[in-house]
Amino acid sequence: MSSALTDLFPHPIVQAPMAGGVSVPQLAAAVCEAGGLGFLAAGYKTPDGMYQEIKQLRSLTGRPFGVNVFMPQPESADPAAVDVYAHQLAGEATWYEAELGDPDSGRDDGFEAKLVVLRDNPVPVVSFHFGVPSREVVDTLHRVGTFVLAAATTPDEARAVERAGADGVIAQGVEAGGHQGTHRDLPETDRSGIGLLSLIAQVREAVTIPIVAAGGIMRGGQIAGVLAAGASAAQLGTAFLATHESGAHALHKQALTNPLFIRTELTRAFSGRPARGLVNRFLREHGPYAPAAYPEIHHLTSPLRKAAAKAGDAQGMALWAGQGHRMARELPAGQLVEVLAGELAAARASSTGGGVL
Repeated sequence: MSSALTDLFPHPIVQAPMAGGVSVPQLAAAVCEAGGLGFLAAGYKTPDGMYQEIKQLRSLTGRPFGVNVFMPQPESADPAAVDVYAHQLAGEATWYEAELGDPDSGRDDGFEAKLVVLRDNPVPVVSFHFGVPSREVVDTLHRVGTFVLAAATTPDEARAVERAGADGVIAQGVEAGGHQGTHRDLPETDRSGIGLLSLIAQVREAVTIPIVAAGGIMRGGQIAGVLAAGASAAQLGTAFLATHESGAHALHKQALTNPLFIRTELTRAFSGRPARGLVNRFLREHGPYAPAAYPEIHHLTSPLRKAAAKAGDAQGMALWAGQGHRMARELPAGQLVEVLAGELAAARASSTGGGVL
């Protein structure tokens, strides 16, 4: 990675932006203060809500940080399929005493307005998910001094990120928790994602820009592994989800290591887009029937997920988590960065013969 970007954070550790209230300013600040790159998640927030979080984060740390933005989605959902799924969820609405959400609540997540805020109030790093911005958008962010990253799940997507002029690509392996950052939502590619180490190798041969590796990383030794494979930094989400500063619901944090939730699965059940979460009742019962319809299904199920959380029912919540969730550590975020950095240093020393047998 270009030294100008890596100079922003001493440790090659990036805290993944987790939308839905997880990546709060307190979490990002703690990561930044410990030498990593903390991120805010603008997804599902209003432009003003994003701006207020940026202001709050700046009051907590003077170190560089990032903001993640969702790309607008094309209108590709079948309204009839959404209606059928809504009828299927009627029993959930009755059980939780909640109304289903309006699937037509908006498609672009305030994209243009958020860009205005980010141009008028520049932040050190902006990353994009669910697609790649135009060259014009990237250039406008560069002009205000912002580094630009974008997620990719295939070599072809990584090439698109490079063509747009981004400073780096976030190579997201299929192990990653939460939503896959695919540029196009194609049902025929469901469950065909590429594992992280293989993806790094393929992306390394496809582009010349730096790689941030994401997907299932929970330990410093794994960070050493992806760096050795060709990445310049590692992005961790689930590892930070369990930290003290994380805004995740307490039931979500507990579920990461709860023996009731033994595995993860990619599902469209909660949002209409493939996302990896802990397998619970809602995912098992509705995942096989959920249509490819994002953000319509996200809006439709939002009240149900909130009602389940309020009722203390983890079986009805979207428990996003990566494949390494059982390795989660309940630590302050700053301490976790320090532990990861120590593990990384030990792995590197061992690989060069400097370790102790």
